[in-house]
Amino acid sequence: MTTLQMPQLSDDMTEALLCAWLVDEGAHFSAGEALYEVETDKVVAQIEADHAGTLLRQLAEAGEPVPCGADVAEVRYDDR
Repeated sequence: MTTLQMPQLSDDMTEALLCAWLVDEGAHFSAGEALYEVETDKVVAQIEADHAGTLLRQLAEAGEPVPCGADVAEVRYDDR
């Protein structure tokens, strides 16, 4: 199992709004597939998976601000 964290998309970013989950708990995802969407004061971005796997658990709620580096999901990658 691997834990995904909220990425820091710019040097001055301290948190982002988790707008929406694009993959449901228990669902399989492909490498490059968008897992969730975030909004900062500068950009709206979709955060993509580095590897194929399964989203085990969402740790952050859509509609809530999440600090950079905070855990947002638990995943199991297919190749690990």
